[in-house]
Amino acid sequence: MQTLLNYRVIGSVITALLCCMSMQLSYASAQSGYAEIEWVQLMPADDLEAILNPPEFLDTIQDGASNDNIDALTAMSESDASAKRFKQALKSSRVIEAFDQARIRLPGFIVPLSSGDSQRIREFFIVPYFGACLHLPPPPPNQVIYSESKDGIELDSLQEPFWFEGTLVIDHTINTTGSSAYTLRLDNAYIYEE
Repeated sequence: MQTLLNYRVIGSVITALLCCMSMQLSYASAQSGYAEIEWVQLMPADDLEAILNPPEFLDTIQDGASNDNIDALTAMSESDASAKRFKQALKSSRVIEAFDQARIRLPGFIVPLSSGDSQRIREFFIVPYFGACLHLPPPPPNQVIYSESKDGIELDSLQEPFWFEGTLVIDHTINTTGSSAYTLRLDNAYIYEE
């Protein structure tokens, strides 16, 4: 059961990402030919605003209470405009058209979708924070990027962050693990170092 507490956590995680990423992405990567971007740039401003400002009633729901579930949010979204907009933002596949065919560099985590014989990850989602897609609720599709690696990526731990470089395209992918609104045609993936 998806608890509303998990949805409140998404807003907190995105806020923390904004702070950390703007500090960590302060240097330019013009030499590599990739524009460094932050995850929130992939999300329309009104979606970000809705997630960062959840409906007030969420603060009054105690964790584990009978109304601490997605059904309660769905019921409230029928009569509360902010709840409706919040729920839409949590499931948004809306994209930023300017990023279509952009050469980007972005930090993130791998959510494996398939691996080869050598257990190297060949198909995966790239997500902004550890545990995304593995725990409910998943991030909005406009905060998930699908990618593939012909040679595979060695992944020692799901908690290990990477830098990803390549060409971003607008392309929706649906998988049992989640869905993405973007695809990265991967050129490079390497361990994240500040």
